[in-house]
Amino acid sequence: MSAARFALRAIELYERPVVLRLPFRFGMVTLERAPQAFVRARVRLADGAEAWGASAEMMVPKWFEKDPARSNDADVEALRGALRNARAAYLSGSTNSAFGHSLAHYPALGARGLEAGYGAALLDKAIADALCRAHGSSFYDAVRRNLLGIGPDAAIGDLAGFAFAPFLAALRPAPTIAARHTVGLLDPITAADCATRVNDGLPETLEEVVAAYGHRWFKLKLGGDLAADLARLRAIAAVLDRIPGGYSATLDGNEQYADVDGVVALWRKLAETPALAQLAARVAFIEQPVKRANALAADCRALAALKPVIIDESDGTLDAFPRARALGYRGVSSKTCKGFYKSIVNAARCALWNRDAPAGAYFLSAEDLTIQAGLALQQDLALVSLLGITHVERNGHHYVNGMAALPPEEQDAFLAAHPDLYARRHGAVRVAIRGGRLAIGSLEGPGYAAGAEPDWSSMQPMPASAPEGVLAP
Repeated sequence: MSAARFALRAIELYERPVVLRLPFRFGMVTLERAPQAFVRARVRLADGAEAWGASAEMMVPKWFEKDPARSNDADVEALRGALRNARAAYLSGSTNSAFGHSLAHYPALGARGLEAGYGAALLDKAIADALCRAHGSSFYDAVRRNLLGIGPDAAIGDLAGFAFAPFLAALRPAPTIAARHTVGLLDPITAADCATRVNDGLPETLEEVVAAYGHRWFKLKLGGDLAADLARLRAIAAVLDRIPGGYSATLDGNEQYADVDGVVALWRKLAETPALAQLAARVAFIEQPVKRANALAADCRALAALKPVIIDESDGTLDAFPRARALGYRGVSSKTCKGFYKSIVNAARCALWNRDAPAGAYFLSAEDLTIQAGLALQQDLALVSLLGITHVERNGHHYVNGMAALPPEEQDAFLAAHPDLYARRHGAVRVAIRGGRLAIGSLEGPGYAAGAEPDWSSMQPMPASAPEGVLAP
């Protein structure tokens, strides 16, 4: 299949509120509610055929930029601004391949960092969905047969000689994937930690989560204080060490440490503490523990010699991963809110670099706990599965009460289209995790991993400009 040429006919922006059932603290913010953005894009093929596509992502304060002087409202408005800017830029372009269209606007959008590139990331997903639907193709086949036109470009000059066609053709999704449960900084570990309870029938403590979903993968948030982090990890380990058959974990520093030396000190203390010995042995990697201002300014080999380290928040541009590799980082996160093309490009880099390194030396992780059931969840799961990632951070189902706030007809439609991924429990359609895994076989259908559409009439059009008194920087 050759790359599809198309023209963009329309882009529509919507949003609706999401309220959390449990507060979630990451870094400097405690999240209780946030809007979810939705994009619709209409494409026209060279033969005149047209189709709509869609995408969705949360708009979370302090997600990309962690400026304590900027209000949460301003953070969200900056993401709205990124979507408006991307819409204006993309509609000004000419007919092109989907990948070429994305890279044509990268210097003005994505090269300015994750926040500026957020809008382009959502538009790229919606365009890919529309092209898949126009061609009657699944996302998997569209990537493998390169309907999207992915290939060498000046923006990814380090891959100038890479053979994309055989790499893409060899990608194969799995029918299931492990869900990696995130333990946030406020999350109760046992019932004794609950000052109050929601009592909605869903698990609230780490103990209850393990019992309800059977997780075997966990992501543990760090706060940047060595003594406090060690104490919390001991409490977590006391629960996880009881899991029959063992478990695996990752540590997420969330930019809370000032430098690599502080994280090395944490790891050495963790490794030499008897109560943490089993946890230390089961940690697969450490996710960006150093503040963004310092993460790519200093070598991290002292930490990487102890445990593989990945970049996340510092993955702000297409060349961030090669720069991080030169400093000793071994991996990078995949997030559809950063752009699914970036994930595919970084997977190609890992394939290239691993030819001259031990198997799996360079790798992608799958990170993004805020993803909500429906379009965002399904598109991210399809991407990471296709790239061969075997476990994925997935926690939006824990902090939000499934699809309970959505119209019943929308819930019914997604359940009918994806009965392996969802189930109706406790009064709503919600993600079904069985034995710690998500079943995703139903994602292989026409379009980008969605056999149902959101109820567009239940949403509000995104405001055309910032509200008075709330200015995006």
